[in-house]
Amino acid sequence: MTRRFAMGPALLFCPGDRPDRFQKAADRADAVILDLEDAVGGESKAAARAAIAAAELDPARTIVRVQSRSSAGFRDDLEAVAASPFRTVMLAKAESADEVDAVAEAIPGVRVVALIETARGVLAAEAIADHGAVVALMWGAEDLVASMGGTSSRGDDGGYRDVAMHARSRVLLAASAFGKTAIDAIRTDIADLDGAHLEALDAAASGFGAKAAIHPNHVEPYRRAFAPTEEQVDEARRILAAAEATPGVFSFEGRMVDEPILRHARSLVERARPRG
Repeated sequence: MTRRFAMGPALLFCPGDRPDRFQKAADRADAVILDLEDAVGGESKAAARAAIAAAELDPARTIVRVQSRSSAGFRDDLEAVAASPFRTVMLAKAESADEVDAVAEAIPGVRVVALIETARGVLAAEAIADHGAVVALMWGAEDLVASMGGTSSRGDDGGYRDVAMHARSRVLLAASAFGKTAIDAIRTDIADLDGAHLEALDAAASGFGAKAAIHPNHVEPYRRAFAPTEEQVDEARRILAAAEATPGVFSFEGRMVDEPILRHARSLVERARPRG
């Protein structure tokens, strides 16, 4: 059965040991990712788990990122989520479908967002996307490059290096092939709002369903990028109307329209629908 991820397009990380920020983050974004991994130091993990278990956020708009299965606190993270009202879990450094099994066995009814951020995870992306508990795949550039002994995911021009783009594409293809949502990686340059918008525009045009942020200032550029313009929606609706009157391939305002173009138009109209 296909299970897709409906939160988005702007997802905002929030440290799990900062409950004072939970509601603020949820209010600023389409969904909040309460983090038990990188954003929380080892000495604060227990407090973060307790804070998440007690959090009073909307489960339909809340994700909890747990540590990787190889981490010492993995089982403790899963117990904290099981004791909470939240049932969407982001599995850090996912590398196999067996790891998703471990999450699903610990939390009945869980919806897993598999975070692909190692070389092994990229190579296993298809098997992970095929798992019944997985609703989305996200990729992470910095951890991926670090896992291979690299020092930076981007070149001097600010664009991703080829290996990062390969991983991004493979995660997108794997998610799409198995009817799951693909989530684009965070952007570490907090001040570059124009760059955030351009990167999100590319994500939306390529087929990603959402993009994650580590700062609330990126939420607006992401939302703007994923929302089609009135002109785009109007053209898409006119194309679809013309298709109803003209079966098969036809000409529309000087260009050929076939089924792939119709699918693009349907996607634009769907993205324009109000959420919730």
